[in-house]
Amino acid sequence: MRLRQELTLIQVVVGPRQVGKTLGMKQLLAEWQGTSLFVSADESSGVDEAWLRFQWERAKSRGKGTLLVVDEIQKIQDWSRVIKVLFDQDRMTHALKVVLLGSASLKIQKGLSESLMGRYETTYVPHWTFGECNDCFGWSFREYVLYGGYPGSAALVRDPSRWKAFIRDAIIHPVITQDLLEIAAVYKPALFRQCFELAMSFPAQEISLQKLLGQLQENGNVSTVKHYLELFEGAFLLQTLQKYSGSTITKRSSSPKLLPLNTALVQGLRGTGLGEDEPDWYGRLFECVVGTKLTTFDGTLYYWREGPYEVDFVLDTGDRLIAVEAKSSRRSHLKGLMKFCSYYPAAEVVVIDSQNVEAFLVVEEVSQLKYL
Repeated sequence: MRLRQELTLIQVVVGPRQVGKTLGMKQLLAEWQGTSLFVSADESSGVDEAWLRFQWERAKSRGKGTLLVVDEIQKIQDWSRVIKVLFDQDRMTHALKVVLLGSASLKIQKGLSESLMGRYETTYVPHWTFGECNDCFGWSFREYVLYGGYPGSAALVRDPSRWKAFIRDAIIHPVITQDLLEIAAVYKPALFRQCFELAMSFPAQEISLQKLLGQLQENGNVSTVKHYLELFEGAFLLQTLQKYSGSTITKRSSSPKLLPLNTALVQGLRGTGLGEDEPDWYGRLFECVVGTKLTTFDGTLYYWREGPYEVDFVLDTGDRLIAVEAKSSRRSHLKGLMKFCSYYPAAEVVVIDSQNVEAFLVVEEVSQLKYL
């Protein structure tokens, strides 16, 4: 474990809201055998540079090697510059072991790139996997598809109305109306919220930015919508996939495919019901789960379409090209895969369906996909 070593780098833990970053760190501190100090910028008033410097000195006063954990670091104005100064002053003496936690990932990344280059390591804490939800809550795969991977919502799944309210109030609204609005200049918050809600209504679907703009109730432009999608992507809410093509220009100009990174985000905003009895809707959610798993592999994830032919996902690892089709029911309509392979004969083909999806979700290396 890194913290047991003589650290020369700051440890930065980032990830979505409500996935257990803070709880996990508190559990680690409960077992920590040395001195430590946990502080949160989210629980204190008057948090500023002076507050951060004071906490740093508090930790140092507890002895060399004290573990200092600062939660919600992004809420401190100009935090990265302050941390850089403090860390550089004490770097040679190894006065502290420093861990920074944050949910507003974009702001953390901006701070890291501006001031802390060469001074940190990053640990990403993702949404909970099916295996974790199955182990902790006894969820079936179908339940995981319908409810996503937010552990805090698990106790509410038997009451869909309460469950949806939790997803909206504890996850979606704080990210959209607080975290992201603090990160970047958003001049039309109402349009920003509408854009996210609309994006979640097209899970695992290709949609042009112009069409997306046309369905918004407030005026905007394509550049604004593209910027908003980039903010959502940076906050671990969704990923925009471009069309696979041998042409970089074509990739950049194609309509994106919207891939929510947790089906709870989609279901929490759904008007009525969860769509468990709607095969097409369930199929979209199933595809989101498959796509989210594919984003964990090294490489770039795309989709592919030509006329009526399409492939759900194309994973380009640099030395391998893998075409992936996600089928929630029986394997059928694979003409898109055959068409794709006629253009790219070196491509490998993987079909994920209800029979092998659970085995797929525990795959750790791209090379293991061929055994599914």
